[in-house]
Amino acid sequence: MVIRPLIGVAAIVIKDNKVLLGKRKNAHGAGTWAFPGGHLEFNESIEECAKREVFEETGIHIKNIRYGTFTNDIFREDQKHYVTLFVISEYDEGALELKEPEKCEKWEWFFWNELPEPRFLPLENLLKQKRACLQIKKSAAGLG
Repeated sequence: MVIRPLIGVAAIVIKDNKVLLGKRKNAHGAGTWAFPGGHLEFNESIEECAKREVFEETGIHIKNIRYGTFTNDIFREDQKHYVTLFVISEYDEGALELKEPEKCEKWEWFFWNELPEPRFLPLENLLKQKRACLQIKKSAAGLG
């Protein structure tokens, strides 16, 4: 049996120059901060996945979704391997809720230069990509 990496989609949601992060629990990366997101489903576009996951997890809607970058994330201890596709989006409407309390401890908005630690592996790997981070930083500042 061949095991292949799974595809995850992470939505960088921007509101008032801040990005949304949740503190994970009861899964790989428990206790770390991550963007909302999840598995790309069969026959689902990346944009549809981002919208679905953000709403399922937070109760908010996003708009102006654009492609960011990707990371290759190998969770050795958990024997998991993901390719994470990042999208950059803007908050559209809705009240921020903790809709999956079994998976997430809380949601908070952070300025890009004040991201909390510890960070989920895909976010750590994203931060190593200087060009992608510059694009996100500009978007969060309303410049891109």
